[in-house]
Amino acid sequence: MADTTRVANDTGRRLSVVEKAGYGVGDMAANFIFQTMVMFQLAFYTDAFGITAAAAGTLLVVVRFWDAIFDPIMGVVADRTNTRWGKFRPWVLWTAVPFGVMGFLAFVTPDLGPSGKLAYAYLTYIGLMMVYSANNLPYSALSGVMTGDLAERTSLSSYRFVFAMLAQLIIQGLALPMVHYFGQGDSAKGYQYTIGIFSAFAVLLFFVTFATTRERIQPPPNQTASVGQHFADLLGNRPWLVMFVLTLVLFITLAMRGSVVPYYFNYYADKARLASLLGAFGVTAADEGTVVSIAFSVFNVLGTIATIVAIFFSKSVSVRYGKRNVFITGLVGTVVFTGAFYVIPPTAAPAMFACEILRQFAYGFTIPLLWAMMADVADFSEWKTGRRATAIVFSAIVFALKAGLGFGGAITGYVLSAYGYVPNVAQASPALDGIRNTMSIFPAFTFAVCAGVMLFYEIDKRTEIQMTNELAERREGYA
Repeated sequence: MADTTRVANDTGRRLSVVEKAGYGVGDMAANFIFQTMVMFQLAFYTDAFGITAAAAGTLLVVVRFWDAIFDPIMGVVADRTNTRWGKFRPWVLWTAVPFGVMGFLAFVTPDLGPSGKLAYAYLTYIGLMMVYSANNLPYSALSGVMTGDLAERTSLSSYRFVFAMLAQLIIQGLALPMVHYFGQGDSAKGYQYTIGIFSAFAVLLFFVTFATTRERIQPPPNQTASVGQHFADLLGNRPWLVMFVLTLVLFITLAMRGSVVPYYFNYYADKARLASLLGAFGVTAADEGTVVSIAFSVFNVLGTIATIVAIFFSKSVSVRYGKRNVFITGLVGTVVFTGAFYVIPPTAAPAMFACEILRQFAYGFTIPLLWAMMADVADFSEWKTGRRATAIVFSAIVFALKAGLGFGGAITGYVLSAYGYVPNVAQASPALDGIRNTMSIFPAFTFAVCAGVMLFYEIDKRTEIQMTNELAERREGYA
């Protein structure tokens, strides 16, 4: 009896700060590469690597078709992995070095002709996305089996995304200055050195995550469902369908908005006003390139700090009002402040910075909740069907994330191309309109779609409590 009580309590246990932090640095590792992709992949391909915006956009879309095959397979493999370390932790260890290597290779510019470069871009991007799935899908699923306590899961997600935001802070604050410093006018060389450093740190942090985390929740011992049954369970799981659509549209939006920011500062924002704003804080720059890189970094750093502040409050607010309600409210605020960029003229540098701080603060409340809700969806499936397939649940969501990332970047490439964007020259008025619209009204609309989708998510606060209590009773019964 004593042993049964110990195991049952272990599944809903409170996690130590060390374990939460150890889990969190895993997303910090992934974001050293992931955030670099979100913010700079398109700009790297068009302005440093040397392929057109349309060709880069097509690349980002085509790779998604392979993801649609590989990601569900990876989910099945992860759920059926059984080692002395667990199901999901081993994948964080096994993929650490390949992730770092592929992240580096994706930002290397080989000395090849146009066709050779395009082929290299396809091979390295596909390879990076495969390793990303093999790493991040089990890593994400790990949060669903470390504890069964919903408040602890939200806390775990908060730790995760504080570390993720710290990585984003570093990327946004240092990446362009590092590219500028290491490249000395050769941006291709600058990107290569910069991502090499970030990739090395990522590998080390993955090792820390593996060493400090533990898996505690196992599928019901009599579970014998086939792979087909697990996927059928997904299609009958309404909260999962909502999360799939939400994640797809949300990451289309984040990639679209994130990938246009470098263009916004390079071509739309008035350089003299940016220099004047920096000068008011005692920061001087020798040339326009330095002005842009510093202003871009400060813009993103201030926004990310606002995001981190919101993440700290996310758990307490969601415990009181429920994850769904807080998520919708955060998205509504994000819509307002994203759309506001449409009316900000190129010369209003202070307004740009203030609006971004408010936008990031509003969105910050949603960040840890997204992944906590995904773990709740895995619980919901087990609650309704008696079957658990954590990695399969997460695999489709991770595919939606990657599809959104690819489509969002592609949309930006196609929009810029349609508006007449030409790399590395002063842009004509239509191209500037395309940059401004992609910074403001286009993502504001898709953020609004996300808020509408969340209205169909049925795991409210009352359902969370009922589901948690009933699953805890079941696990005590077979512990």
